[in-house]
Amino acid sequence: MELDGIRIVDLTRLLPGPYATQLLADMGAEVIKVEDPNVGDYARFTEPMAPNDVGAVFSAVNRGKKSVTIDLKDDAGLEAFYELIADADAVIEQFRPGVAERLEVGYESVREHNPDVVYCSLSGYGQDGPYRNRVGHDLNYASVAGLVDMTREDEDEKPAIPGYPIGDMAGGTFAALSVVSSLLSRALGNEAGNYVDVSMTEAVLSFSQAVAPLALYGGDPRPGETELTGTYPCYDVYRTADDRFVSIAALEPKFWEILCTELDREELIENHRAEDEATRAAVRETLAETFRSKTQSEWEDELGETDAMFAPVRTPREAVNDPQIRSREIVTDADGPMPRIGFPAASRHGLAGSGDDVPEMGEHTAEVLEAVGVDEDAIDELRARDVV
Repeated sequence: MELDGIRIVDLTRLLPGPYATQLLADMGAEVIKVEDPNVGDYARFTEPMAPNDVGAVFSAVNRGKKSVTIDLKDDAGLEAFYELIADADAVIEQFRPGVAERLEVGYESVREHNPDVVYCSLSGYGQDGPYRNRVGHDLNYASVAGLVDMTREDEDEKPAIPGYPIGDMAGGTFAALSVVSSLLSRALGNEAGNYVDVSMTEAVLSFSQAVAPLALYGGDPRPGETELTGTYPCYDVYRTADDRFVSIAALEPKFWEILCTELDREELIENHRAEDEATRAAVRETLAETFRSKTQSEWEDELGETDAMFAPVRTPREAVNDPQIRSREIVTDADGPMPRIGFPAASRHGLAGSGDDVPEMGEHTAEVLEAVGVDEDAIDELRARDVV
């Protein structure tokens, strides 16, 4: 997890790509964010705003990066970009398919200046296929991947919008993983450069392993009818006396027995995974009545330290302040003015973090371009023409 000395040129914006490069920055890579000098990354100006008067999402996924402004539509700007990527280890772009090629910053153009580069394209549906040119956002990708259909208790209900933009985050995760694995392969001498095409839709689909086998073998998994979507009352969410919720996930018989014993409902033990729908409904109603008898906090006190497969349903604000979450220190700068969610793994070595500074647009343009061989006079000329 020690990417010191690795340089990533980041052509992405908004959330998916910047999340990918934030993961790489957290692992120690130098990430150079290339922004258009006229508009920058739109997320800089998107509500809600962080205390630094920059978009909160931008601040969350661009810590510790360097910002360089370059007009890729200008010939001189394009030449400056080629200087920048000449010794880069990886380039990540998030344009619609075909745009990078039209701008002459696609894989083939970049490879002419850097044959060993790892190049990653991140898009909604991928670089080929019948949907390649469709516009979309996270909800669209999650819909095509089958996730949105499975967010309801049964087919009579309207599908729900997932609470997190899962396609964006899944796509960013797979982009970072693909870049790291390609860099490792290059270091091992298995290949020089590489081109990686990551689809956010496919990333969400890859999370469907619990239900996909049935679909692949000719079945049709339906919401509320699979083991992990509500068929059994042992795996469900229940309302408490204070109109909060708790989750129960006692799939294994031993945990179900513990739960029923803790609830003083031993008569339910034999109906753990009843095949009869009426029996399951009766068990579910008994559990619902039981959990409505106490508050969420009271159930936490009673079941939290048992093996009943219990957890309170936290709000996002409660989640980021949860004692378990805070003890793991994934919330970085927790007591400062701009805390954020950090790298989601603990490591004994090689995870120094990216730092907490959010770059101003173009803050590092001169520093970075001079470092790759663009002289000061040329930079001044580019600035005078609003190219950088």
